[in-house]
Amino acid sequence: MTADATTTASGMFKGKTALVTGAGRGIGRSCASALAGAGARVITVARTRVDLDSLHEAFPDLVETWQEDVTSEAFYARIETLQGLDILVNNAGTNKPQEFTSVDTEALHTMLKLNVEAAFRTAQSAARVMLREQTGGSIINMSSQMGHVGSPGRTVYCMTKHAIEGLTKAMAVELAQHGIRVNSIAPTFIETSLTSAMIKTPEFNEFIISRIPMGQIAHVQDIAEAVLFLASSRSGMITGDSLRIDGGWTAQ
Repeated sequence: MTADATTTASGMFKGKTALVTGAGRGIGRSCASALAGAGARVITVARTRVDLDSLHEAFPDLVETWQEDVTSEAFYARIETLQGLDILVNNAGTNKPQEFTSVDTEALHTMLKLNVEAAFRTAQSAARVMLREQTGGSIINMSSQMGHVGSPGRTVYCMTKHAIEGLTKAMAVELAQHGIRVNSIAPTFIETSLTSAMIKTPEFNEFIISRIPMGQIAHVQDIAEAVLFLASSRSGMITGDSLRIDGGWTAQ
């Protein structure tokens, strides 16, 4: 986050509890750090303990670590034991780029299970806690610009992220009466451990930049600041929407 954003957000979420999946690295880690920096108690979820431990060391009084597989029944059950939950950043996901006619069954099943089923089940369990406690809340589903457009070599990923956009709208309509807002964030390409190798390929980098009118890729901090906005009262009348952080990619 920028210094100005950090100062503005300081204490914004004091007394609030947030859950961030895929929090060990990249976008999820940045979002968890931003929420903790703004005063939230943050439950960070990842499969790798060491990544979470370093987050806890940075915010020892605010960050709780859960080493969990977000596709497991045990994880959903654990969410539902929470005594309260105000914010969910439903971030865990993956991509395995392949040509459409070459997509293998393993890749198809992996992306459907993690990007769609696990996202649905995580949001469902989080909503159950919010409904039980009757305190409202903000659910933020991590989508992608590929949830709004198509792209070669990404048919399965596009399919899963279009599903997330549909899920977000339907959840928003159903949960609005209970004070639970549901939105998505749709980033363009961001250099993370998942995308770094692709982005550093000269041909692919040129393709990306040529499609982004602003002429640059986004950064994890851009996504973290969007999370702070959608999780806060500043977006109190926004639900069922998708915040596209794509430098204009999908505007064309």
